[in-house]
Amino acid sequence: MIDLELQPMPRVAIETHGCKLNQADSGGLATEFAHAGFEVVGEDTPVDVYVVNSCTVTHVADSKARQALRSARRRHPNATIVATGCYAQRSPETLRQLNEVDLVVGNTEKASLVRHVIDWTGDEFVPCATGDDVQAISPSAARTRAMVKIQEGCNQVCAYCIVPKVRGRERSIPPDEIVRTIDGYTNRGYKEVVLTGTQLGSYGFDLEEIDLTGLIRYVLDRCDMARLRVSSLQAHEIDHGLLTLWSDDRLAPHFHLPLQSGSDAVLKRMRRRYDSNQFLGAVDAIRKAIPDAAITTDVIAGFPDETEGNFEQTYRLCRDVGFASMHVFPYSSRPGTSAAHFRDDVPSQVKSERVGRLIALSQKQGTNYRSGFVGTSRRVLWESRKADKWVGLTDNYIRVAAHSDLELANEITWARIVGLSGQSAIVKVE
Repeated sequence: MIDLELQPMPRVAIETHGCKLNQADSGGLATEFAHAGFEVVGEDTPVDVYVVNSCTVTHVADSKARQALRSARRRHPNATIVATGCYAQRSPETLRQLNEVDLVVGNTEKASLVRHVIDWTGDEFVPCATGDDVQAISPSAARTRAMVKIQEGCNQVCAYCIVPKVRGRERSIPPDEIVRTIDGYTNRGYKEVVLTGTQLGSYGFDLEEIDLTGLIRYVLDRCDMARLRVSSLQAHEIDHGLLTLWSDDRLAPHFHLPLQSGSDAVLKRMRRRYDSNQFLGAVDAIRKAIPDAAITTDVIAGFPDETEGNFEQTYRLCRDVGFASMHVFPYSSRPGTSAAHFRDDVPSQVKSERVGRLIALSQKQGTNYRSGFVGTSRRVLWESRKADKWVGLTDNYIRVAAHSDLELANEITWARIVGLSGQSAIVKVE
């Protein structure tokens, strides 16, 4: 007779690509695997199951997913390799044709992924069933912050975006369920919670008497996490009522506002719901209400029919705003979007040149933003030690490093910014 208690726990690693929503999904999967009797480990540890939670926002994201799956098979030749996430939802047959992949589970089936894995492996893995509480996921498994999904799906259907196809229509998660999830992470030692979703500003449209502002207030009133961060908002969703919530110092002063283009003509073709003046108005409102706030953004270069004049409008707007950081992407046609039917008439070389100019601007502005805080003190959530330095993140989204003999992992301390080093700041722990 087999003694189940003596059998080693099967190990699973989860590699996450793309957005914070995917990170939230991976956190949920880690918890589900743990409850099913698996040990959740790092990507380089020998494993029995390896999950790649993929992105498909660009063709580059697709390529990275395929590379990750092939790499996983090379590193873990005897493991069950699972492809999930947005690429698995958009093009499951492509992934099933890869010899390296055993299971393909799209977003619509992600909630039952652990069950699919157990069914696939049959009697090969028999998780322990001792009756004891399952092992908690250590904070280091997901660094020091937890991604908590508050809604999923998108009804806006921007011309270039595949997300509505792979995430479905908008749906909000009830507030009490969100609070239970946050409390679960807090009880396991996580210090920061990031509220994630595809369209956070639409939260609550399908629930009674609650919206995003109400939800954040509800969470602040009922949860005792040390820090709360909101992942992404649209310019037209910024209003006075929302900004007043940042009087609570647990709310991180960081706003990610996707711009995509500074040209109104391009924004209209993209089917965005704001124009450049609305975007600038949102930036101005944030800075008046929360002067130290970091404002970061996404920009697409080379959208179909983007003229040199259109691009210059984008460049000037980005220059005038002075973002703390910019994620810059060349336009990538996605099958299944309306923009895929547009003539992609901006040459690759031109796209690359425009991306390069914006990245150079982003680096310069990031340095300027960080320079403005030299000599000041910020609260830092410390993540890990790398070589001889501790690294962490301030409340206003500045990556920092410090020499210290203290044990700082997953701690929040005050630190004084004393200088800059590349894309980071050097601090002294106070």
